[in-house]
Amino acid sequence: MRQIVLDTETTGLDPTEGHRIIEIGCIELLERHITKQHYHQYLQPKRKIDSEAIRVHGITNEFLQDKPRFVDIVDEFMDFIKGAELVIHNANFDVGFINHELKLLKQNWKPLDQYCQILDTLQLARELHPGQKNNLDALCKRYNIDNSNRQLHGALLDSELLAELYLMMTGGQTSLLAVDNKIEKSEDNAIIRLSSQRAALTVLIPTEEELQSHLQCLSAIDKASGGKCLWQSLS
Repeated sequence: MRQIVLDTETTGLDPTEGHRIIEIGCIELLERHITKQHYHQYLQPKRKIDSEAIRVHGITNEFLQDKPRFVDIVDEFMDFIKGAELVIHNANFDVGFINHELKLLKQNWKPLDQYCQILDTLQLARELHPGQKNNLDALCKRYNIDNSNRQLHGALLDSELLAELYLMMTGGQTSLLAVDNKIEKSEDNAIIRLSSQRAALTVLIPTEEELQSHLQCLSAIDKASGGKCLWQSLS
């Protein structure tokens, strides 16, 4: 199973108001492992970036002056993502912008969902953590993922964080594949044994409401992982 974790940065919030993509970042997952393959590109949007957007991602008009346009990279980009499942946080935003860029080219490109399946991790997070904050920073804190380098938004950095988050939310597997596809393993194999003199563990019996909530979470994980949730088969 090939998945592409994708994020974009833009000149503003709404493509129907003429806003454009200025950065694309993609991380590849193969069989639920982060690989060495990625796609990253800054783009010249041929328009000014909103000042509010610059405060979010720090990308300036001057920085993008010599960068390629979307038309220059569309074939390379689409070749990288075609046939994969796209994993995107708040997918409607990024997919809307990409579809807008494809339409502007007038090259008979179809909407993105004609080339890829799309999984929205924001929707998944809302199912797993109803009523809680589910933006990228809040999820990194919840799943103990280090995002200390995220002073500003960035498409590639955010894709890397989202790849780890997605794997944690759907089963906890975050191994990184080496170039030869062998999984890198920790050298620390020491066995830590608990003292036989420790106090007995307290067993808490869940309420019926807690059990139902647990089953709903397992169902959401099983759906997002394509039926590979081991906890579901054991429940």
